[in-house]
Formats: sequence, C-alpha cells, structure tokens
Amino acid sequence: MAGYLVEQLLVPLDESAPDQIKQAVVSQAWDVVVIGGGIRKPEPLLEFFEAVVNLVHTRVPAAKIAFNADGGTSLEAVQRVLS
Repeated sequence: MAGYLVEQLLVPLDESAPDQIKQAVVSQAWDVVVIGGGIRKPEPLLEFFEAVVNLVHTRVPAAKIAFNADGGTSLEAVQRVLS
C-alpha cells in the first residue's frame, strides 16, 4: 500500500482479541498501528477500545497510533500521523 509494508488483523470482538493483538504487535517493529472504526465507533465497545489502545501503547510504545474511519481510509490515517 503506497510503499508501506502492511499487515491487516481482523479480530473478533471477544475475549480472544487481546491475545491476537499482542501477538501481532510484537511480531515485528511497527511505525504505525491503525485501529479501525469497528472497534472505535460503537459506544458499547468503549471499554474494549480503551483496552486495545492501551495494549498497543504498552506493547509498541514507539509506534504512532492512528484511527481510520473505515477500511478505505487506512492509508490516509497512516500518512496523517507520519507527516
């Protein structure tokens, strides 16, 4: 994607997600981690969203964290936080 090495992780919105996210974020060094609207937008998922943000921040503290509006805006989110 536009010269960036990209890996996409789609997680179920259940108790297995944190382990899947941990494994993915520690698998290599990341410049940016994009957290999608499917986790961020629904208000009932607020606590889950907070847990994901804190997990990413703790496991990959050097990575910038970006948020997309939907899957089609991930590139813009990456470019925004890297500019």
